[in-house]
Amino acid sequence: MFFRRDPHLKVEGRFFLCRVKTASGEVVPIRISRTAEVSPAEGGYFVRKEIVAPNSLDRAVLEVWFDRRMRPRRKEVQGGELVPIKEWK
Repeated sequence: MFFRRDPHLKVEGRFFLCRVKTASGEVVPIRISRTAEVSPAEGGYFVRKEIVAPNSLDRAVLEVWFDRRMRPRRKEVQGGELVPIKEWK
């Protein structure tokens, strides 16, 4: 069975990379450590990351749920939105 890549999270070594656009439009790059930041949860893993944009000081909260094989299953951003990988510059 083939696994389709997630359109918002990129795997690079032991990290997940993503970008969050805050309410003011500032794009903040995020790095999630698979070993230090991801916690066990029911049926898989979970991470919650609070984000403060460095220039506008906008706040956002990123939550990601993973399955047991560390594949992203659900993502939510409060105070912003995820930027698709194809739009990264």
